[in-house]
Amino acid sequence: MTEPFKFIVSSEFAGLRLDKWLSIQEDLSCTRSVIQNLIEQEQVLVNEKAVAKNYKIKANDSISVQIPEPVSLELVPENIPLDIVYEDSDLLVVNKPKGMVVHPAPGNYTGTLVHALMYHCGDQLSGINGVIRPGIVHRIDKNTSGLLMVAKNDAAHIGLSAQIQAHTFTREYQAIATGRFKEMSGTISAPIGRHPTDRKKMCVTQKNSKEAVTHYTVIGEYSGYTHLKLRLETGRTHQIRVHLSYMGHPVLGDDVYGKPYKGLDGQCLHAGKIGFIHPVTEEYMEFTASLPVYFESVLEKLKRTC
Repeated sequence: MTEPFKFIVSSEFAGLRLDKWLSIQEDLSCTRSVIQNLIEQEQVLVNEKAVAKNYKIKANDSISVQIPEPVSLELVPENIPLDIVYEDSDLLVVNKPKGMVVHPAPGNYTGTLVHALMYHCGDQLSGINGVIRPGIVHRIDKNTSGLLMVAKNDAAHIGLSAQIQAHTFTREYQAIATGRFKEMSGTISAPIGRHPTDRKKMCVTQKNSKEAVTHYTVIGEYSGYTHLKLRLETGRTHQIRVHLSYMGHPVLGDDVYGKPYKGLDGQCLHAGKIGFIHPVTEEYMEFTASLPVYFESVLEKLKRTC
């Protein structure tokens, strides 16, 4: 492990955001986005404590920055079967199975969707998100199944990303939540940000957060559980899982925001519908994916207990 970079803030910079101030330090030579990632990974300490990226620095603050050792990572295409719902020369729509990680990350350097896409597409994947996430426009969690868009070139990637940013991208999920809902439909509007003490989790908070809106409709009710259809208006990290937990109805099997469920590995959540305007043809396209076996099995089990 290399020695951390250390700084003392002079009074003339008091009040600046931490990430902005660090991005202008020549000794680091890091972009602001890299700095923000380091802060989120708690590699940046202010007075020996982890802080948020928008922390306003103060005179005489003692700041240390640990730059992780570079990891040599060569992505090798893997012949992993893909459930391709649609494909043309610009993009793909893939139905990701539950348990598959979208792109390489610590603990998951093989067997990801990216490895499978590289085998299927060769070098025909957009490079905007770098070598670790070629073609990946948006993500769903490892233990969430369902539909994902994949861009084959940078133009398609930019066009699809713009729709996500403008909230014009259709995303509809199905979930099984714990408990019963008072209303048969409704909207959860609550900002989401990084959890203050567990940096791997998100939470509903007014501090350092972004607007998050989820619309829900009850499909079915069982003994202590509810089958839901959910439409995302925004797309924050873990949005559905965080919002339902905030409402007191965590997703069944969610061992991060709720509790495990016997016989189910992770949450019962499926991205069943996706819709967007094709970035080249400008045609609106919409795709659906049936509930996977694991989800149907849980529903059948719940129905038998009613």
